[in-house]
Order: sequence, then structure tokens, then C-alpha cells
Amino acid sequence: MALKKKPVTGMKDILPAEMQIRDYVLNQIKETYRGFGFSAIETPCVEHIENLLSKQGGDNEKLIFKILKRGEKLNIETAETENDLADGGLRYDLTLPLSRYYSNNSANLPSPFKALQVGSVWRADRPQKGRFRQFVQCDIDILGDATNQAEIELILATTTALKKICPDNSFEVRVNDRKLLRAMAVYSGFPEEDIDKVFITVDKMDKIGTDGVKAELMENGYSEETADKYLELMGQATNDASGVRRMGEILAGVLEDGAAENLAQIMETVGDVSDGSFKLAFDPTLVRGMGYYTGTIFEVSMEGFGGSVAGGGRYDKMIGKFTGMDTPACGFSIGFERIVTILLDNGFTVPGGNEKEAWLFEKGMSSEKLASIMKEAMTARKEGKIVLVAQMNKNKKFQKEQLGKEGYSEFKEFYKEDLKH
Repeated sequence: MALKKKPVTGMKDILPAEMQIRDYVLNQIKETYRGFGFSAIETPCVEHIENLLSKQGGDNEKLIFKILKRGEKLNIETAETENDLADGGLRYDLTLPLSRYYSNNSANLPSPFKALQVGSVWRADRPQKGRFRQFVQCDIDILGDATNQAEIELILATTTALKKICPDNSFEVRVNDRKLLRAMAVYSGFPEEDIDKVFITVDKMDKIGTDGVKAELMENGYSEETADKYLELMGQATNDASGVRRMGEILAGVLEDGAAENLAQIMETVGDVSDGSFKLAFDPTLVRGMGYYTGTIFEVSMEGFGGSVAGGGRYDKMIGKFTGMDTPACGFSIGFERIVTILLDNGFTVPGGNEKEAWLFEKGMSSEKLASIMKEAMTARKEGKIVLVAQMNKNKKFQKEQLGKEGYSEFKEFYKEDLKH
């Protein structure tokens, strides 16, 4: 039987032309984040299954690629559930691994700690354009800072990176706060213990609309009056800082003191520093699917691309699940694959870069002449040029066309009889 040559569903082979764009985007992101004082770290791609199933990841916990126990630990006969067979899984995001990492290494890290992490994550999701089962995330997180300076820095750093990569695309940062959402739900009459379940439904707003959310809430056993009150409340505030303060007034007595003012201050400071170079809006429908968010949440949407291209928020309770002591934490993740998809769709080419030359030599070239060509190529490389030395194919025109797709713009040809360029 022939081996399968196509990659596993939801994963893809990356050709050189796309890889060049991916490398460029990653370099731009890392360079920007380092400029804001973030330090690069790395965590393993495999996490303990107990951590992954700790009810922190929302619907993503249903999408885990689980890893079977090995050797004597794998006992199929005595297993009662699927989880009895697995002791690890591929990480579905970088935030949970970062929390474990910080819990294990905080004694050797500064406080607050500004982490930069880039790596692949895996979700057994339904593949579609811009959505894969294996994809790269680019995260920045600030751990140990309880003030809204963390949110302000994260928004400014992320938008600076996006403006660098996609200077011609306008984008909007939408913000909300889980404390506001929780207060809205209580104010509307949802039971306190059901609020996380309500959030999972409300998070589908952009996919199923207001009517769909209302229908699903009622299917889940909530009254039409409660659903209507919640959805009407969402439409009562403007999308600026004054709208946040207005929502705070409506929810007075239910909302935690200072929560609305905190979000309003973030919006005003970011607006002042950024000089209006991007849209910033309060969005009371914004939920973010992860169960670990405790405060401010944010997403970035970009013109010409459905869905968000970056998102994040505050998760002050997660590290405490490892250490027993809550630690302030806030992060922002760029949807790397979605950004690359936008650039590919727009026919993006990497700006600048070193000159790329392809030196093609005729088949049967003597070893002496070939050595001379190789020496000359080494000299050119020392001068900063990118030089590919390869044997000339029979169909030289097609060979050049293929090399041209990889960015080679200059060609030299070498023949057995006389070295001619």
C-alpha cells in the first residue's frame, strides 16, 4: 500500500514562498515586542491532561488532541472513560502552559514579568479558511501587574506590531470586561452559577446574531424576559469611554466598584497615546470564549477579514490554580495564521531583503571549474548576497520561472567549454 502524501486534515505543508512571508511576519512581531521590553520564553507542546481539562479553556477543552499513556501505564481493559487512557495532550493555546511555566519558575523571573511566546498549538476543530488544526500563536503576557498599565501596554504593543505588518489595513480594537458581563447577566436575572454557560452562548453573537442567541438561551431553560433584558442592556451604551461609565451607572450595586472606571481609563489612555491611529470601541457583546478570563478582554478585527486577528484579556485566577496564590496576569495573542492569510490573499511580497542570485552550471562540469564557481559564490555571500548554486535543468526556462517564484531575480549561467556569465 502506498503511503499517504497529503498532510493530515487541518494541517498543511508550507511552501518556500509562504515560508518567506511567515518568517518576515514573525521577525516584525518579535522585534516590536522586544522593543516594549518583552522577553522570549518557550514551553513544551505537550501538557498534563489534568491541566488541559481544568475548565479554563471553554469550548477548546472539547478539541484537545489527547496522547495515550505509554507502556504498562496504558491499560485498555480497566479503562472506564477516554481520559483513563490519556495522561497528556497537545496544548490548545499558550496561556495555560505559560501559567504553569510561571508557577514553576517565578523565583527566577523579574516581577512584573513580560513574556513573549511564539509556538504551535493544536485544536481538533473543523478546518476552514484561516483556521487550521495546527497553527502558530504569538503571545505577549504581563504577569504580576494588577494595574491597568498592563492592558494599556499590551494593546499598544499589539497594535504597533499589526501596523508594521499591515500598514494599509485599517483595524479596530474592541474592549469589554468580564466583570461588566457578569454584572449584566446578574442584573438581567440569570443565576450566578449559570453565568459561564450563558457566556458560551453570548460568545456566538457574531455567528448566530441576536435572534440566535435569544433562541439558544431560551432552549437552555431561561425565560424570554431574562434573555430580552440582557440583550436590551447590551444596546444601552455608546461605544466610547463615556458609554462604559454609563453602563457602570446602570449596573451600580451589582458591578464591582471601580470596574467601569478602570476600563474607561484604559480606553482614554490608549486613545491619547495612539493619536487615533486605529479605532477603539467598547463592545458589550464581546465575551472571549476562554473560561479563564476574569477582567478586561479585547479583540482586534481587521478590514477585509471576517473574525478577529488578535485577542486576549486578564486572567488573574489561573496561576493561583497551580500555586494556591492568585497572581495578576494579562495577555494578548496575535492570530498569526490569519495575518499570513490576509497577506497571501493581498499578493504581499516581503519588502527589501538581500539580493537573491541563482548560479546555474551545465551538467558534466569539471570538478576544477565547479570549485572555482563555488569559491566565487562564497565571496558573493560574504558581501551579503544570497546565492544559490545548482545544476542547470534541461528545461532551463521553467527552472528559472520556479526560482523566480522564490524571489531569485538575478541569474548566472556557467558552461563546460568556457565560463560565461
